[in-house]
Amino acid sequence: MAEGRISVVMVTWRTGPHLAEAVEAVLAAPDVDEFVLVNHENPPDVLAALRQRAGENPKMVLIETGANLGFSKGCNIGAKAATGDYLFFLNPDAVLPGGVARRLADTGETAHRPWLVGARLLDKNGREQRGARRGLLTPWTAMVGFLGLHRLEPVFGRAFHDIHRERDPVPPGPIRIDVTSGAAMMMRRDDYEALGGFDERYFLHVEDIDLCRRVLEAGGHVLFEPRAELLHYGSTSEASLFRVEWNKAHGFRRYFWKFYDRFPQRVLTLMVIPVIYGLVVARSVYIWVRGWIDGWYRRIRKLD
Repeated sequence: MAEGRISVVMVTWRTGPHLAEAVEAVLAAPDVDEFVLVNHENPPDVLAALRQRAGENPKMVLIETGANLGFSKGCNIGAKAATGDYLFFLNPDAVLPGGVARRLADTGETAHRPWLVGARLLDKNGREQRGARRGLLTPWTAMVGFLGLHRLEPVFGRAFHDIHRERDPVPPGPIRIDVTSGAAMMMRRDDYEALGGFDERYFLHVEDIDLCRRVLEAGGHVLFEPRAELLHYGSTSEASLFRVEWNKAHGFRRYFWKFYDRFPQRVLTLMVIPVIYGLVVARSVYIWVRGWIDGWYRRIRKLD
């Protein structure tokens, strides 16, 4: 069994109504020794409630940055303030059951260092979400995923393999993977510091993929722990869909430019990046139009 203190690091920016539930779950978890919450410009009433909670519970450390500095920088700020031997990065819309944090630490200590271990993320209906167990992100696998070419795998084989594995059977125990989700991931604090933490050039999205990649390149293991389950609401921030998707596209561009800088990968990267930005814009417009039509239809129905 892993020994050492566990610090949960949570970064929040206008998370919405599920933040209070997430905070209370962390404070109630008996295996969490410290809770560092980094506040990026939450509304005054939310900030007041967080200040009150931190004043009531010595386990909670509230850091107020005064601005939205991004997820990566927020995590690094929280990690620097944390005192635990293990850093558990947890999204502010994730509800942590007791025992999950210690399970992740125990599993991590069975792996080769530097290790990083991720939990199994479930939606409110109990279905596994995308992201917690993935294959390696490359310019080619990104193209396959974005264009839906994984549907060709039965005909053309593993060249068109989908790197997202949430539809696979749930393994009975931890497995080695290439990428897990930053919504609920743990590392040893000394390994995290040795790797330089999250790359702050990512504002939102892809920073977790980058960190997993650096763990693997350092000779470590990335693990998916299916027995560590937690509820993750997802998409609760007040940020506009276009802003979120645009930051995601920026993250992909930075990741590919960072890790695929040689020919012929660079050529494929130059082909993939415009596709990603184009699809981000198209997806945002589609969702906005669909929402507008749905709203218009509901108004018409009320008039009837």
